[in-house]
Amino acid sequence: MDVPAKIQLLRANFPVFQQFELIETIAQNSQYLDVPEGTVILNVGQYIKVIPLVVSGSVKVFREDDDVREALLYYIKPGQSCAMTLASSLKPGRSEIKAVALEKTGIIALSVDSLYDVNKRFPSWYHFVFETFGMRFNELIQAFEGVVFHHLDERLMSYLKQRADTVGRSVLKISHSEIAKDLATSREVISRLLKQFEQEKLVLLARGQITLIN
Repeated sequence: MDVPAKIQLLRANFPVFQQFELIETIAQNSQYLDVPEGTVILNVGQYIKVIPLVVSGSVKVFREDDDVREALLYYIKPGQSCAMTLASSLKPGRSEIKAVALEKTGIIALSVDSLYDVNKRFPSWYHFVFETFGMRFNELIQAFEGVVFHHLDERLMSYLKQRADTVGRSVLKISHSEIAKDLATSREVISRLLKQFEQEKLVLLARGQITLIN
């Protein structure tokens, strides 16, 4: 993808970048990635070489332990980036998270090597970085409160609504096992709660698919 096309995508998805020179700099120091669904974009332990600026699709960011248990951290939608990778604009290092494309996703990958110049010249970039930090911190607080204060059925419904909001549709292509991993519980418990939701006419279940009913 050429620079003018990347500029158009950035202007459409990142209005926070108020200075045209900033958009132009990002476009000149980045590459466009068309990422298929299910692709691991970043793995734990990898050096962070680019900052992902999502322009279409969505990305799931989570932690994974040695037993392959997962803890969902947050989703990234168009117009957003990853707080963990943005931290590398302040201090370079290895990734402590895993990021996977939830669907076909378009990413403008800004080279970390260009961040010193971007940080120095463009205040709106710093605004974007700290706005992202604040948003992700609030999401993590809400997740913590959900674990401590809310019952699992409430957490599950909140999870489904958040996922639907992220992908922009009420039909979710997701397995009970994936939900169980994200909520740190068993597949059997998730299946039982979803069946309960279906009986209450909150969802419609099909193989590998959950539809939220308004």
